[in-house]
Amino acid sequence: MDGLARQLASQLGSTVRNETGLKGIYDFSLRFTPEDAHMDASGPGGANASLADNGGTSIFGAVQDQLGLKLESKKGPVEIVVVDHVDKPSDN
Repeated sequence: MDGLARQLASQLGSTVRNETGLKGIYDFSLRFTPEDAHMDASGPGGANASLADNGGTSIFGAVQDQLGLKLESKKGPVEIVVVDHVDKPSDN
């Protein structure tokens, strides 16, 4: 599940924490419509047609419907790196 959390974080561009408590290795497929497909041109044969064909399932809906898991938005501490000073290397 930690691997799934990393993949979801990459797809969403946000921190995702595994709070399922599930251990082990799982084999599954997750089918969803990427968010950028919603931004594409509409019209015959465009993004709106393909969204209608596959149901336009978001990643949030796919995780819940297909895996029985729920992505919840929470506030909490995250690790960050702050660089407050940089020196040019010497010419040794």
